[in-house]
Amino acid sequence: MLKILLTPMVGGLKYLVRRIKMFELDIDDEEIEAVTRVLRSGWIVYGPEVQAFEREFAEYIGVKHALAVTSGTVALYCALKALGIGPGDEVIVPDFTFIATATSVLCAGARPVFADIELKTYNIDPDDVLEKITNRTKAIIAVHLYGHPADMKALREICEDKNLVLIEDAAQAHGAKYCNSYVGSLGDAAAFSFYATKNVATGEGGMVTTNRDDVCEKVKLLRDHGQVRKYYHVELGWNFMMTSIQAAIGRVQLKKLEKNIEVRRKNAEFLRSEISKIKWIRPPIELSTCRHAYHLFTVWIDDSAPLSRDKLVEYMRSKGVEVAVHYPLPLHQQPLFKSMGYRECCPNATEASKHVMSIPIHQKLSREDLEYIVNILRDVDEGRF
Repeated sequence: MLKILLTPMVGGLKYLVRRIKMFELDIDDEEIEAVTRVLRSGWIVYGPEVQAFEREFAEYIGVKHALAVTSGTVALYCALKALGIGPGDEVIVPDFTFIATATSVLCAGARPVFADIELKTYNIDPDDVLEKITNRTKAIIAVHLYGHPADMKALREICEDKNLVLIEDAAQAHGAKYCNSYVGSLGDAAAFSFYATKNVATGEGGMVTTNRDDVCEKVKLLRDHGQVRKYYHVELGWNFMMTSIQAAIGRVQLKKLEKNIEVRRKNAEFLRSEISKIKWIRPPIELSTCRHAYHLFTVWIDDSAPLSRDKLVEYMRSKGVEVAVHYPLPLHQQPLFKSMGYRECCPNATEASKHVMSIPIHQKLSREDLEYIVNILRDVDEGRF
């Protein structure tokens, strides 16, 4: 429900409090009808519906294979194992990302090695990657953080020169492009998430994409108890199978993706234009070689701001805007990794954790919602808080 704020706008006008969510599901009658169709079919486990989702996703990304699994974390784990990563190996990952990028490496039995990020995109820095390579390094995971592609050309060159495998963590980047190719088609394998906040959301779920037949066959074994035919198991596997209910939602969501990205991009264009006028906020950039999918619109709050980043987060939430911090700690400072002996490293990642703030960008925002967000930031800039 809307209510009057006491904080005035320019010219002495009052404005109404809006409740603006960080994420809002784009679920309508089409998804409901798709789920109903699956329920009425009586086939709710892995089957034709999931296989159709896999085919459509592979076609969209532009790869030979897409394999549905239970989560984005599982997708990363399966990609690592399918590429032969295991005990004694090291995998270079960005220090600034969601923790699953690194814990999937641990689950595969390998050791994550943290590389710093470039502050212009918050993605892994290829120069620092080169510094972190040892004779145990077997893979690099490139995270397309917030929906902006990593520097895949530089990372591919490193992998080719050092005989490493390249895995894409595309959990936040459905529909992002690098040099006109969709992310998820640029490495040896890629992992997508369909968690409820993602640009394609099925509640939970994930997808492995690859052009390699051997990776495809290995993931099929890993996700289905290692069996090559019913009750004939050739290696250790798990039950990582997506349900038909999730796939039915995913198929509808995938059809909406391009349209929703365009709305997000227009929202980002408006926010960037307006926020750029506030000198202590740095909006996200989009490199000319890339198409940002804007899973998140993450800004940098400079030390010169009237409020610290954390105070600004608190203030905006008090005004009904559900901003967030992605992420408040670099991975090497997480208690898990500190307990494993990881020490201070990656200064850019550490700085980013102190300055970033994500602003709502989703496709259900109205122009009035966007203007409301901007007006709050202007009030702070002009000392009205």
